[in-house]
Amino acid sequence: MKTSAQAGRRPAGEPRRLLLDAARELFARKDYRSTTTREIAESAGVTEYLLFRHFGSKAGLFREALVLPFTSIVDEFARTWQTIDPDSTDEDELARHFVEQVYDVVVEHRGLLLTLVAAEGFSDEEIADAGIADIRRALKVLGQISVEGMKLRGLQSNQPDLPAHSTMAMIVGMVALRSSFFGTKPPSRDAIVDELVQATLHGFLHRGD
Repeated sequence: MKTSAQAGRRPAGEPRRLLLDAARELFARKDYRSTTTREIAESAGVTEYLLFRHFGSKAGLFREALVLPFTSIVDEFARTWQTIDPDSTDEDELARHFVEQVYDVVVEHRGLLLTLVAAEGFSDEEIADAGIADIRRALKVLGQISVEGMKLRGLQSNQPDLPAHSTMAMIVGMVALRSSFFGTKPPSRDAIVDELVQATLHGFLHRGD
């Protein structure tokens, strides 16, 4: 028979899950700087002590809740890129796989988007704490992949990071401004992803056959 203390005890891992869920919800409404650990803990229904016990700091929680999902996608794509055979790889399929994942993670974790926009006014310490530097490193990885991809297609760029950054800007902008662009009846997720893939590979007015 359970004691009253046992009956009131949360299942193992639940406080951590609750904190991650609460953080994602609050960061979706406010950026990193504006959200406090007290707000997150209260929203999760746990103490601030548990937040610090599980994540060490607000920065640690933000990184795990929002930064890690993005950098993990980039790392996975980089590993996939290293194994591809250019002669047998469908570049549209590869691009779609990446664009879909990035689009979905930005939609799901809009707090990352808000923080990236607000980061223009962050101090160097805040940028380091929030994991913005990790995102920039991930973008550099994408820049290198972009350069290698362009070489395979016989192309080159004087600014090798620009194509990768432009692709990310298109994806992020579509998520951020979807309601402004389309109101209450936006195109389907698949239609948006397809347009982003076509624009990335072929340009808006120069489509593949």
